[in-house]
Amino acid sequence: MYQTRIFGPVPSRRLGKSVGINNIPPKICTYSCVYCQLGRSLKMVTDRFTYYDPDILLTETKEKIKNARLNNEPIDYLTIVSDGEPTLDANLGQLIEKLKPLGIKIAVITNSTLLNRTDVRQELCRADWVSVKIDTLDEKIWKKIDRPHKKIKFDAVLEGVCSFSKEFKGLLVSETMLVKGLNDDAQGLEKTAEFISKIHCTQAYLSIPTRPPALKWVHPPEEQKINRAYHIFDTHALNTEYLIGYEGNQFAYTGNTEADILSITSVHPMREDAVYAYLKKANKEFSIIEKLLSEKKLFVSTYNNKRFYLRTLKHL
Repeated sequence: MYQTRIFGPVPSRRLGKSVGINNIPPKICTYSCVYCQLGRSLKMVTDRFTYYDPDILLTETKEKIKNARLNNEPIDYLTIVSDGEPTLDANLGQLIEKLKPLGIKIAVITNSTLLNRTDVRQELCRADWVSVKIDTLDEKIWKKIDRPHKKIKFDAVLEGVCSFSKEFKGLLVSETMLVKGLNDDAQGLEKTAEFISKIHCTQAYLSIPTRPPALKWVHPPEEQKINRAYHIFDTHALNTEYLIGYEGNQFAYTGNTEADILSITSVHPMREDAVYAYLKKANKEFSIIEKLLSEKKLFVSTYNNKRFYLRTLKHL
């Protein structure tokens, strides 16, 4: 059995080299975003639940750190980023507290849907770096892009983000995913930028789909519209940065090639050139990938004329 709950270190466009901690089983979420790289949500919920024992996650994280260090792989952050929404984990606060003594900064990437809950905000305040998702200020567009659970209320999400921004003492960043024809118009972007400017983020990221999305009709906006979005955010005095480039091929090798490939691709689809670069680093042949494909543990998806290797969810 391959361990897929802890993966990396992987190259992160925001966090350098990150060890990912996958604290939610696939694909349990409050959203079923049209652009999600992991496909449609398998189970949509709003209630928090206990999924994995935080002590087990801690042990597995320690092992991953040990293996990475043995292979001279640097680690900048331990990032709680899951196959769903990480704040659905009722043990999130415990997990963060147990990770702190490891001496590595802790990041959490959330879709913001549960930030209206006091307990969630209190637990997230224990992290060092938190990314909140703000795709649009238009409720109708929000429903089209993020496809929320019916119990999630748009106003409550925005109120939760505002409350958290006042309470959190660490580094707060926002991420806005731009989807062609949905939230890339100037008027909508003005409203989004205005809202983000009020929550005092240290960074406002503009991203586009760079990996195969849940729905095939999803595409990034044209280059000039991405550029316009940047300037709109910039005029609102936001420290804006694109997340539109490829992260690179510096995936870590920590010992077991098949386990590493499967753990990385379970939450982080790998472009074909990244796979070759990884295999070269591990001194392994492509036959390993062919074996995983034949066993249907991996599958190939093409997006923007690039081939990506992804973990088959039913094998997780």
